[in-house]
Amino acid sequence: ATEVIRVRLDSKSNELKEKCREVVERRKKSGNLVFCEGEVELYTLEQLMRASAEMLGRGTMGTTYKAKLDNQLIVTVKRLDAIKMAGLDGQMFERHMEIVGALRHPNLVPIRAYFQARDERLIIFDYQPNGSIFNLIHGSRSTRAKPLHWTSCLKIAEDVAQGLAYIHQASKLTHGNLKASNVLLGTDFEACITDYCLATLAASSDDEDPNSARYRGPEARKLGSRATPKSDVYSFGVLLLELLSGKPPSQHPFLAPPDMPEWVRAMRGDDTSEDTQLGMLVEVASLCCLTSPEQRPTMWQVLKMIHRIKATVSPDDAIDSPSGFS
Repeated sequence: ATEVIRVRLDSKSNELKEKCREVVERRKKSGNLVFCEGEVELYTLEQLMRASAEMLGRGTMGTTYKAKLDNQLIVTVKRLDAIKMAGLDGQMFERHMEIVGALRHPNLVPIRAYFQARDERLIIFDYQPNGSIFNLIHGSRSTRAKPLHWTSCLKIAEDVAQGLAYIHQASKLTHGNLKASNVLLGTDFEACITDYCLATLAASSDDEDPNSARYRGPEARKLGSRATPKSDVYSFGVLLLELLSGKPPSQHPFLAPPDMPEWVRAMRGDDTSEDTQLGMLVEVASLCCLTSPEQRPTMWQVLKMIHRIKATVSPDDAIDSPSGFS
């Protein structure tokens, strides 16, 4: 009798193991929507799949969509490039997203949920209705935008520096793909970083857009190299020069730091009333863009420099345009 019971128990155990294997296999095929720790589950995978989608852009890591759900909630969905993610282990992706999905800062676009199933990986962010810094700097094809007022550049630089410094300090990770199109404007026109800490998941590629490649430090442009906090600092410096000059990185000249202020002023066509603060901002950008990573400041040091410049701003320089930028 004891032997019969043991056989039955073994049979039940085997059945349970087989069912578990089937569940795991089905999950691999169909996937499941995972909400980040502390997040309320406001929608299901089925609702997300039924959402009306509008493509916002295609970038280094994949394609971004604006998705309007049937409960009227609007989210941003990042569909990661399957080819670049081909060698990524599923468990590694989950562990990475648990860390990155827990990051919360006023200058980071929060990640709310993620999804994976075999060749499909999605990341769900909050939708930012006011566009990107790229659009703010360069305008649309039909309009030729002029460089932003230096106080606007200072405000954006402070926001981005705070977000980057937080990433480096809180997670010990790097952004790895900082550029103007990955800095969005929040509801109060604060600058918020998106697509952070995802570049480390992707396989190295030599087919990157030349303009995007110019944001990377020389040491990070080599095939197989990985981003570091100091390469993020370089990207920040390039972005700051883009803000100040109104020119994309592909149009930035290779100049020695002492020659950079003259070029920026020529691109802006400004008078000399803002020489002091503008020169200080250009100096920060030049330090960030030094060829040697060891000579570049950390993001915390950059943030302190920006705060010192901010302390010199007079009340007359306050921005009073409706959007917060001019």
